[in-house]
Amino acid sequence: MSNPLPEARAALEAAGQIPDAELDIAAVALQFARVDAPVADWHAAAQHLTDIARAAVEMAAADAEADAGNLPRRRAALAELLHGRFGYAGDIASYDDLSNANLLKVIERRRGLPVALGILWLHAADAAGWEAHGVDFPGHFLVALSGRGQVVVDVFGGGGQLDARDLRALLKTFAGDSAELGPDTLAPMGKRAVLLRLQNNIKVRRLRDGDLAGAVACTEDMLRLAPDAAPLWREAGLMHQRLGHITAAILNLERFLSLAPDGPQSARVKGLLDELRQRLN
Repeated sequence: MSNPLPEARAALEAAGQIPDAELDIAAVALQFARVDAPVADWHAAAQHLTDIARAAVEMAAADAEADAGNLPRRRAALAELLHGRFGYAGDIASYDDLSNANLLKVIERRRGLPVALGILWLHAADAAGWEAHGVDFPGHFLVALSGRGQVVVDVFGGGGQLDARDLRALLKTFAGDSAELGPDTLAPMGKRAVLLRLQNNIKVRRLRDGDLAGAVACTEDMLRLAPDAAPLWREAGLMHQRLGHITAAILNLERFLSLAPDGPQSARVKGLLDELRQRLN
């Protein structure tokens, strides 16, 4: 069996040059998944995504009211498609399992994290020709369907609609009792940001488990998709430093400074770079 990593990473680099609106969000998530699950059947997963898209097109054609812009009907139709017909659900029992952030494994198990399930929602909505975007909600990824107004959906909880009271309660669960809804609470996310949030779940879990090498590899794959994400270059540089990879640390930190030359973090990075360069002499 050939090594899928070069092919998958080349696909991520190609996606990194594409404008956000033109990204095929599920296809890119599948390439991320191939890196972490190289023996999984990604062709079967790609076919499954095609099946979802085809079913979404048929669903939209069969519901004239939803297709005309009725957002509650769109939400109900997508929930029935993904959680009913295809059997997807949030993985409550093993939430922190890395499989929940790998789209290949999510498709195999029909279980996943909110952001992984959200990518499937965005994929289906896009195929139907319906406007939708991710919501950068604290601690719990959501999806919003938009058009004549907006409907916010809890994709992890089976696709139910969330009103202001639900959102306030959810926010307090993740951000504390003093947290209140504000203008940025339901900030829309671009496709690239959604994909980075997916991969951040893997990075954070690897760091928690002490797998620093795995965390930096994940970060570098994120940078293939988002080569101008300055904070990720800084994170990668600091992780390489901790691993003793001085040359790699210098290259990553220099890239950070080229993207973010000013600010308090930049000043600290400049000092760290001086120390690292001295260690090479």
